[in-house]
Order: sequence, then structure tokens, then C-alpha cells
Amino acid sequence: MRKLVIIGDHFMRSDMFEKAIREKCPKVVLDIVRHDLDWPDKPMEHGYAQAGMDGLKEYMGGVDDTVALIDGAEILVTHLAPLSVEIMARCPALKFVAVSRGGPVNIDMKAARERGITVVNTPGRNASAVAEFAIGAILAETRLITRGHDALRRGEWRGDLYRADRTGEELSEMTVGVIGYGQIGTRVVRLLKVFGCRILVTDPYVQLSATDRADGVEQVALDTLLARSDVVTLHPRVTKETEKMINAETLAQMKPTAILINTARGPLVDYDALYQALAGGHLRSAMLETFAVEPVPADWPLLELENVTLTPHIAGASVRTVTYAAGLAAEEVRRYLTGEPPVNRC
Repeated sequence: MRKLVIIGDHFMRSDMFEKAIREKCPKVVLDIVRHDLDWPDKPMEHGYAQAGMDGLKEYMGGVDDTVALIDGAEILVTHLAPLSVEIMARCPALKFVAVSRGGPVNIDMKAARERGITVVNTPGRNASAVAEFAIGAILAETRLITRGHDALRRGEWRGDLYRADRTGEELSEMTVGVIGYGQIGTRVVRLLKVFGCRILVTDPYVQLSATDRADGVEQVALDTLLARSDVVTLHPRVTKETEKMINAETLAQMKPTAILINTARGPLVDYDALYQALAGGHLRSAMLETFAVEPVPADWPLLELENVTLTPHIAGASVRTVTYAAGLAAEEVRRYLTGEPPVNRC
């Protein structure tokens, strides 16, 4: 009997992972132990929040309680459980970890390699959900949906939103710049084509598909995209190269009528610089789904601006995200148990 521990939460539920694993591995006798953490009802933590968790981010749980859950297990399937050097040292039976996210930011990968622990992930698990959300965010800003909603909540009828000098163009008349052409960016491009807008893409590491080139999508440099776009939507990973890529200098390159959409990651944006651009009228508006600090502080200046729409990091929240991730993780577990190489080794 092989011991497998699933540490899920109220989004990536452990019962859904167990169901997928048992369907993939019907002939394997597994001792499965399940536990669900309190996220998202309670916020996740970052490495600096607890001693011994240096280098980890976006996790939930302490050293002792995590060890108590996984001690003696050969296989771990998780979303947010931390795996630090100390936790791995205290769980010597652990050999295989499937983390249901795009990047294993809650795992010390160097320590895992040194201990011979195989780590796999689930790339693209929420790509479809985030791409759909990005389209909704673009429409909310271009059509002033949240402005009208906020006004009616206050008991105010905003007839001025019908003024030609305020309501703006339709998406079909606009140029949309997509920064990042990975799993999410490519889906955003595909969905945008339906609206008939001009589409620009910048990504120094990926070339456009033949289909996108044939459909008139242009691949351009970042400065060209910023200067030409009416809407800029962010979809790159956070790296040293992309951290605060939207800053005072790059914001100055954008049109005063432009809209910024961030459904990717908070560290991509210098929010102090963005506040100045929005408050000073250099940008028309912004839709922000992710933030450098989460939850955002109650006194955060951007909360006070009318021309900003904010959501609490929910773009990837769909049931399909969970079922798709569970299926990917279950297949990786099956391959490990049968001695096959992993598909998505980190």
C-alpha cells in the first residue's frame, strides 16, 4: 500500500483530487489521507511571514502542522502546503509532489532536487478562466460598466455616462495590446478576434502562431505596443525582467486615453506610479485583479479612485480550473506509480 496525502483547500478541494486519482489509478492500492486548508476564507502567507520559510511564497500552513499531515507519505498532492528545507528533512519518505499551480512557489526547489524529490506542476490550469476574465475586465472598462454600477449603488443616476465625450469607442474600433503570449495570452488573443479589434502582441521569447499572423495579429516591441494600444492587458510571468515593467517610464509611453488591465500578477506594476498616472489624468482607467500585497491595505490610495475597477484576485476561480488541475495531477501520479517519466516536471 502506497501512502498519498492530499492537502487541498476550499478551492482546490481534496475530494476532487482524490476522485481524479482513483479514476486514473483504479488498480493501485492507495492509502489516501485528505486535508483541506482554510484558503481562500483566510489569506495565504509569504516566506517572510514565518521562520524557516525563506524563499517560499503563496503558501498556507506552518512547519509542524504540515509535517504532521505528510509524515510517512511517499506522495503529496497539494495547492498551497509549504515544502521548506526543514519540512522535507522531517519527511524522509516523501518522493513525489504534485503541486496544482503554474509555478511551485510554495516549494524550495533546490532542496527538493538535493533530496531527490520529484516535483510536477499543472501549467495552464486556469488559463481559460483567466482569459475569459480578462475579456470581461476589458469590456467592463471600455463600456463603463462598473462606473454605472457604483453610481446606482450610491443612488445616483449617471446620465452623463451616455455623453459621446465620456462613453468612448467600441472594442471593435480599438487596438488592444497583449503583453505575454503564453497559455493565457494566446487565449486572450483568440477571444479578442471575435470583437474585430486590432491586436498587438509583445513577447521576446515566443513567436506568433501561423494562425494569428494570418488573422492580422501583429508582434511588436513593447514601446510600440504601449504607444499604439487603447487597451493594454498584462499576461507575462513575474521575473526579474518583468517586475514593475509597468512603471512611470512605460506608463508615460501610453496614450492618455488608454486603459490598463492587470489579471496577471501584482509585482508587474509599480502601483505608486500607476496611481499618479490615473489621478493625474494620464490614463483613462485601470482594472486591477492582482496586487503586490494581498489583501490590499484598507488605506491603499488606488481604492479611492473612481477610474479604477478592482477585484480580489479571482480571475482563475472557476470549477473547470479545479477539475482540469485535478486531472493533470492525477495523471502525473499515475505515471509516477507506473514508473513512467513525468509530463510537467518542474
